[in-house]
Amino acid sequence: MAERVYTDDFASKVLESEVPTIVDFYSDSCITCKKLAPTLCDIEEEYEGKLNVFKVNTNYDTKLVEDYEIKSNPTLILFKDGKAIGKQIGPRDYEDLVDWIDDLI
Repeated sequence: MAERVYTDDFASKVLESEVPTIVDFYSDSCITCKKLAPTLCDIEEEYEGKLNVFKVNTNYDTKLVEDYEIKSNPTLILFKDGKAIGKQIGPRDYEDLVDWIDDLI
């Protein structure tokens, strides 16, 4: 299961990561976010050692929400070499995410 990151450790865990990283911007009350969680767990397993997956709670980490212009939950952002290189908004299935990741990394 994706580890939660906070404003304080976002840079060290995401931006300074040596491997690409997906950040799932979610809310505890978001049904679609809850449905996406098992898919992200599968992605974590599939890309173990090649990709990190973290999550940010949009209700609490408002600075990150502002910084990355999050307007809707769930929003996935893929980071590589300290930069956001892709964004997906809304529900996605496993195959869509694999295609998206493989295209970008």
